[in-house]
Amino acid sequence: MTETSHHIADAGRDNWVERLLPLAAQPYAQLMRLDRPIGWWLLLLPCWWGLFLAQVSKGGGLPNLWFAFLFLVGAIVMRGAGCTLNDIVDRDYDGRVARTKGRPIPSGRVSVKQAFIFLFVQCLLGLMVLLQFNFHTILLASASLLIVAIYPFMKRVTNWPQLVLGLAFNWGALVGWSAAQGSLSWLPVLIYLGGIFWTLAYDTIYAHQDREDDVLIGVKSTALHFGENTRGWLGGFFALTLISIDAAFWLAGASYIAHMGVAFAALHAGWQIKRFETNNSALCLRLFKSNRDFGLIIAIFLLLDCLIL
Repeated sequence: MTETSHHIADAGRDNWVERLLPLAAQPYAQLMRLDRPIGWWLLLLPCWWGLFLAQVSKGGGLPNLWFAFLFLVGAIVMRGAGCTLNDIVDRDYDGRVARTKGRPIPSGRVSVKQAFIFLFVQCLLGLMVLLQFNFHTILLASASLLIVAIYPFMKRVTNWPQLVLGLAFNWGALVGWSAAQGSLSWLPVLIYLGGIFWTLAYDTIYAHQDREDDVLIGVKSTALHFGENTRGWLGGFFALTLISIDAAFWLAGASYIAHMGVAFAALHAGWQIKRFETNNSALCLRLFKSNRDFGLIIAIFLLLDCLIL
């Protein structure tokens, strides 16, 4: 990292954005959270769940790899757009929180006008990706934009902003199924519900990093709402996640391989709950990031189900 690079508190030290990108490009990469890939993983994985589940319901075989790649690109771009919008809306709050005051807008490295232009460019790229799918999927994916638009304001009005984030972040489960099937059914809805409960779990863990600052600036979260009872809530959320996903697998006719993935994911969830500490910010961040592995376990075993049986 050069002396004039600007490090973001919750990004890894000496990350590739700070090491490799020109200084002029770094604030925009940080607006997109390219230095923190966990977000696009959490947006991408439900898309793959829906895509792979659709293939299982057809009797297996290789899923559409072009669609899988488009979901990867779309997740990176649209997660970046969502983060840019969030930073525009939250710029005054972010400037008052230790973990976020170094972000590009509150630190003055990107103006609000520049951020809006960058947001528009990202949305155009996302539209180019979306137009590669069937008409039903285009309409379905577009419907999620309302949820994305209202999410940044939810921490001002409800103790459950993580629920709204879950509605937005897991919409890809419906889109992944629709891309492969051209329609919807109750199976991707079950995966979608499981993803919402999953987001409630991992984003509650994440929100425990900011509890003290959130109290001071007057914003709400499930972390503040649950307080010292969080571990019990996490257990309930992870249980509902696993039950919903496994029910979808049963109804889709998945084999024991997919159910093994749910079992391994359950072990991972149990590990998170056991390790969780309410007031340990560094641990909360590590546990939050580990949810990429939770989601990958389910995706990989579901893919193996497609390919082997």
